[in-house]
Order: sequence, then C-alpha cells, then structure tokens
Amino acid sequence: MVALGLATREHYPMGESISTDKEKGKSITLSELLSFTMVSQTVVSSLLVVLGAAGVRAQQRQSLWGQCGGSGWSGPTICVDGAWCNPQNQWYHQCIPGSGPSTAQPQVPTTTARPTTTLVTSVVSSTTSPSGPVVTNPPVNPGTCPSTPSGLGTPVANQLNDPFTFHNGNKVTSKADWACRQREISELLQRYELGTLPPKPSSVTASFSGSTLSISVSEGGKSISFTVSINNRPSGAGPHPAIINFGTFGASLPVPAGVATINFNNDDIAQQQGGSSRGRGKFYDLYGSSHSAGALTAWAWGVSRIVDALELTQAQTGIDPTRLGVTGCSRNGKGAIVAGALEPRIALTLPQESGAGGSGCWRIATWQKNNGQNVQDSTQIVQENVWFSPNFNSYVNNVNQLPFDHHLLAGLIAPRALYVMENVDMEWLGKISTYGCMGIARKQWEALGVLDNFGYSQVGGNSHCSFPSSQQGSELNAFIDKFLLKRSGGNTNIFRSTQTHSSFNLNNWSPWAVPSLN
Repeated sequence: MVALGLATREHYPMGESISTDKEKGKSITLSELLSFTMVSQTVVSSLLVVLGAAGVRAQQRQSLWGQCGGSGWSGPTICVDGAWCNPQNQWYHQCIPGSGPSTAQPQVPTTTARPTTTLVTSVVSSTTSPSGPVVTNPPVNPGTCPSTPSGLGTPVANQLNDPFTFHNGNKVTSKADWACRQREISELLQRYELGTLPPKPSSVTASFSGSTLSISVSEGGKSISFTVSINNRPSGAGPHPAIINFGTFGASLPVPAGVATINFNNDDIAQQQGGSSRGRGKFYDLYGSSHSAGALTAWAWGVSRIVDALELTQAQTGIDPTRLGVTGCSRNGKGAIVAGALEPRIALTLPQESGAGGSGCWRIATWQKNNGQNVQDSTQIVQENVWFSPNFNSYVNNVNQLPFDHHLLAGLIAPRALYVMENVDMEWLGKISTYGCMGIARKQWEALGVLDNFGYSQVGGNSHCSFPSSQQGSELNAFIDKFLLKRSGGNTNIFRSTQTHSSFNLNNWSPWAVPSLN
C-alpha cells in the first residue's frame, strides 16, 4: 500500500482524474485516491495490531490447576489442552483436567440391612452448659478461671496471637490454665467473629428407624425437628465409630470399613446461599432470626444435637458417641473445624480444603493480599456468605485488632485429634495462610505433649474437594485407625507441604515461647 501511494504521487498531478479500463465513465481524482490509500493504511495497521494482540492472548494459556477466571481476574482465561476452566465460585475459577462437567451420577452409599427399631427418649436439663468448649484434661472448675476482660486488647501485627498468654497478660503454665485459656479463646471468638453458641436446649428427643435418626429440640416454647441418615453401619452389635459429614458438596473422603457415616444437611439448620440467607434455617426458627450466631456456629450447634441424639439411642443405632469424627470440604470444611472446636465430644476433626474462615489465618491472608496474591481475605468473605456473625463485619478491615486468629480456633480442639487437608494448587484458599496458620497452631499440641494428635497435609494435583487418595489416603487411614477404630496404625505426627513456602517463616510469625504443659 505504501508503494502504491508513492507511485501515484509521482506520476499524476494533483486533481487530475484517473480512470480504469474496467470501469469506463467512472473516475476519481488523485486527492481522493490518496485519501483512500491513507485510510486503508490506517485500518490495516490497526487490524494488524488487534490481530497481533489476539495472537499473543491466544498463546497465553493457564497451566493445569492454575487460576483462569473470577471477579477481578486479568490473567489467562483459557486452559492448556486437556483441561477446562471450572468456576469454583464467583471469585475463583481453576483449570482442572477434562473437557467439561461430568454427567455421571453420584453413587448411592449402601446400607447394611438391620431390623427396624424406634426409640423416643427425652432429656430435660435444669442447668446450662458453658457457651464455649471446656477440654477437661484434668477437669476444671469454671469458677477457678479468670474472667475475660472487655475490649480487644493490644493489636497484633505481622505475627499471630500468643496462645499461652491470657487476655489479661497472665501466662499459661499448667493444663488447668490451658483449659481456662481455651474457655477464654472460645468466648472471644464468639464475641467478635462466630456469634454466641447457645447452651444445650432444655429438651432433646431422638428416635431411630431404619437408617434415619430423627431429632427434636425444644427451647423457650419453640420446637424444631431435623433428621440425619446413618449409612454403612458395620455389622455386629457394636458400638461402632462414625464420621459426621457436612452436606453433599465435596463428600469425597474414603471412609474405611468399620466406620459408619452420618450425613448431616447443615443447610437445613442454617442456610448459606448468600447474604439473603442471614437468619434463615431451623436454628433461627428456634432462637430468632436476629440471633448473633453465624451459620458456622449454628451448624456446630446442630452437630452437638446429633451427639445428644446418639447418646440417647446408642442401643438402637449401634454408634459409639465417644468415637465420632466430623468432616466437610470447602465451605463445609469451615463448618467441620468450627464444630470440632466448639463441640468437645468430637474425637477427630477432619476439615478438607477449608481455606479462609477455616484453617487459614486472617492476618496471614491479609499479608498475602498485600503481596499481590489472589487469596480470599476477611473483607471479601463477609460479602460472599453468612458464615460469620454480623459482629465480625466491624473488624474485617483491620484484623490486627482481633485478640485471636484461626490458629487459636484450631487450638480449641487440642489435645483432641485434628487432621487438616489442604490443596497447594489453589491460591484462593490461602495456601500460605493455611500452611502458616496450622504450622503455628501445631505448637499448642506441642505444648501439651501430643504432637501425634495433629496433622497438616498440603498436596496438589487434584481438583477442589477431590480427595487425592494416592497422596493422603494412608495419612487419613492412620488418623481414623488411631482415634476412631482405636487400633495402632501409621504415623499421625504430620506437618508437610509438597511446595516450599520460602517467603513465610513460621518462627517469625510466632515469636512467643512454647511452654511444656504435659
């Protein structure tokens, strides 16, 4: 096009008409031709730029397990061959193997045939239980614990709160002190983040028929009922251990023979379909839609009622209420770790890929965010759903002022068993946040001399909530063997990640001393 323009300018005077043999009678001036030529050059140049940019973008494909979309995402949105972009939620899409959603139907668990029995029992309690868990090892008289001071205390930045220092500044020096400190931590978590956990209701009744455990609860003139199903019950009189599974999303843990599964529809107790779910569900039917408890606390209350019902119906269900686990994945994994923290009768807590609001720490997630990583933090999570109390909204923009973080939530489980499973390929979950948070939480089991009761395993190569049996199967079985089946098994002192987190130093974030309380 440039050569054509130069030749035309050289051989024809300006304004002289130019005609072609093919179109006799039609002519244009040289000025018109030059104008057309320059416009054509501009259009073609622009088109080449656009096509070139498109070609560059076409070459930018996200690797397997990498992020490929979500609100605010500006990186590649097309996955490498053999993978597709799976929208995990509004904010995070991930490249996973395959060509698109599977149409396979979920397998229906089989249930061992047993005679149908029905029992209705009622328990009326004249006293209320404490609002938080009391790990009685040894038993502690609540009257001997110091009262929790009001106020947030001194802000803690670029490190996590000291588990072994009371809110009033006194040090934890014994197991009795630790039990009191756990009561205090529970109270603070409920006050500022989770909302209040109500005490045991005045009446709990339970009946069992087939595989259905029916639970009715009454309090203050109101009543609710809900059911759970007990599947894969082992043959024989028992009693047998069981694992309470939150919901159906991500229910991928392979449960070995000899352990029953209890399917808990936690959404029935407290809904989690977004901000409009606030105050909806059977928990709020009983306690009022304005109750301070977020969904996570309401679900923990539901787990406690399941345990109550199993205690009432042990002869009929064949389930041992002293050998119970709880699990869930993603949002339900958050529910599992909170239930394990607030219900001391849970023997084994198994949160899977719970991320922010679960096994991740708010302060570390904020640090990741400030370093340019696309991780869910406190400011975003309260926009997504109603998992936390409305009280938490006042602190999400400055989590350094909180007198706790989620290493202390996990510490409410100690010395009971906790095995945390995380996914190193999902930055949104906070792969450094969960690694650092649980690595520091582990120090509480260390202080109690029970590191065999703590496990953290972060691996990759699997889609969200798809359990990688080849990498974590033996670890999971070791925990179930030891804490539910009560038999010797493999190693349960686990802290590992398949990725090196060189930018994060566990000791720098936990500069306090770890006492020996064992």
